[in-house]
Amino acid sequence: MTANKDKKPNTVLRRLRKEVRHQTREEFARSMAEAARDLGLNCACNWRYVAHLEDGTIRMPGAAYRRVLERTTGQPFSSLGWGPDSESGRIAHVSDPAVEVELLVRVDHPSAEDGDDHVLRREFVQASMATMGLTTAAGATPHPTVGRRIGPSTVQQLVQRTARLRQLDNFLGGSETYDLYMAELNAGTAMVRTAGYDEATGRALVSLVAEQAQQAGWAAFDAGRHDEAAKLYGMSLSAAREAGDNSLAGNALAYSAYQLASTDRSGVEMAAAACETAGRDAPRSAQALLFERLAWACAANGQASGAERALAMANAALDRPDDQPQPDWSVWVDRDEIQIMTGRCWAELHRPLRAVPVLEDVLRKFDDNHARDKALYLTWLADAYACAGEIEQAAVTIAHTLDLSTGVGSVRPRQRAVTVLKQLTPHRALPLVAAAFERLTD
Repeated sequence: MTANKDKKPNTVLRRLRKEVRHQTREEFARSMAEAARDLGLNCACNWRYVAHLEDGTIRMPGAAYRRVLERTTGQPFSSLGWGPDSESGRIAHVSDPAVEVELLVRVDHPSAEDGDDHVLRREFVQASMATMGLTTAAGATPHPTVGRRIGPSTVQQLVQRTARLRQLDNFLGGSETYDLYMAELNAGTAMVRTAGYDEATGRALVSLVAEQAQQAGWAAFDAGRHDEAAKLYGMSLSAAREAGDNSLAGNALAYSAYQLASTDRSGVEMAAAACETAGRDAPRSAQALLFERLAWACAANGQASGAERALAMANAALDRPDDQPQPDWSVWVDRDEIQIMTGRCWAELHRPLRAVPVLEDVLRKFDDNHARDKALYLTWLADAYACAGEIEQAAVTIAHTLDLSTGVGSVRPRQRAVTVLKQLTPHRALPLVAAAFERLTD
């Protein structure tokens, strides 16, 4: 969306709202919000936004809002008062994706003349958070810089803080980290809403919010809070697109695809879209991460050839020379991670002869201190053992999984253990299998 100092009122939209639809601005805004939900778009609308559309403050709404307006009115966008520019013969200028929702980012302190815009931006963010049910999800502790003017060094400090907090996920489950990550996200969005900054700093800050939303979404997913995770991933995608961060936008899509694949729905198309969104210029570790998630989506959907191709591309990405800085959210991806995903994919595809050697080798080196992850990965090794007819070995491995996952704030290892144990039910007479079932009950 772009704002225009030389306002040209949109009398077409105003007449359509008042004389055809007989709606107040508030009623029209509610209709737009309903249309956005129907389209699956994160667009928050209120009467002030409608006022700015009609009085010409907003010269051209962003792409998502154009779709919402078409759905709301039942008219093509070209007939809603935003026709070809009379001088150039072209459609009026549309801002680039990094600032498509300009109300979210104030590039300077509001003056007396643009005070209403500042209020509108604040209401927009609040409405976005309320729409996604995030406003009171956790008690945010405002960062000391909230409400002040900030520069690049402040954002960099916050990026480093976010990286440090991400390390908690190596040792704790989502139930234990969710409130903390949500508090960080709420503080980040408060800073976007109240701090002053230039355009470049604003983009970096919105990108940080996208990253924080991914952290919180992952914790929600790990804790079994799937509806909240989906909303947070959607919020992250919108923020990453506003910031012009294609790699981070791709990662938001990949998270969503991973969630779909983990809940018995196909995430293949979304995972492929994640790779395409990030593009060929993405950092190599980010590319490797997105390709391995595509491999998992393919495996979960029974597409062996697709999984194999994606794994090959993940390995190739790691081989690619790349001098650019690797983002903290993907820098951890290495050969061992790709090997783990390779074993998981083959186990999911019921190819134990391929899965077992890979998983045995890499998990032998995996530290038990990373209890959640190791417990989870062991379930695929147990699954592969069961598929190969090694019932007792599968039972021993599941018992180890249950030992490791005790006290870990994640629902996933135990859920996976139950799934594997169901396969062993016909063999409960075997002492090791009976012991694994007893361990589950304990």
